[in-house]
Amino acid sequence: MFLLDKAIPHLHINSMEAEGPKSNLKKVTMLVLAVTIHNFPEGMAVGAVAAAFLQGQEQAISFAAALSLALGIAIQNFPEGAIISLPLKSSGGGKGKSFLYGALSGAVEPAAALLTIALFRLLLPAMPILLSFAAGAMLFVVVEELIPEASEGKHSNAGTAGFGAGFVLMMILDVALG
Repeated sequence: MFLLDKAIPHLHINSMEAEGPKSNLKKVTMLVLAVTIHNFPEGMAVGAVAAAFLQGQEQAISFAAALSLALGIAIQNFPEGAIISLPLKSSGGGKGKSFLYGALSGAVEPAAALLTIALFRLLLPAMPILLSFAAGAMLFVVVEELIPEASEGKHSNAGTAGFGAGFVLMMILDVALG
């Protein structure tokens, strides 16, 4: 993730300066890339648990656990799509284009999940390492990108409250779905 962060030009919300190599990409394109970069490991995680369940490894991963992870990631994808769509719409973009960019930013997730499912038998021996990579990549994004952005501005407690609400929701899903 660190290498992707350095190699792909991308822009963060409320930032005027792009990260990564210099490019002539539009701001909205770089914002889409920023969200897309972190969606790949999320898709890998969903693909890994889905593949394990589909391979008949219910003793390791239950349907409820796979569903819980997929639901948790799906729920947090709504604000990610809005992060792309709303600024584009407010800057004069059309409804269709705004929606398309928001949806495209998340399209890498199902692609990564399907790729992980397709390669599951080949990747099975390395799956603990790959899942650790996916978890580490998500933590990298949270520490590198989300925490600093959530702590900026006048109402910095809103990010902390959002984190707490998300954590409670995931715990409810975990307990309710097993």
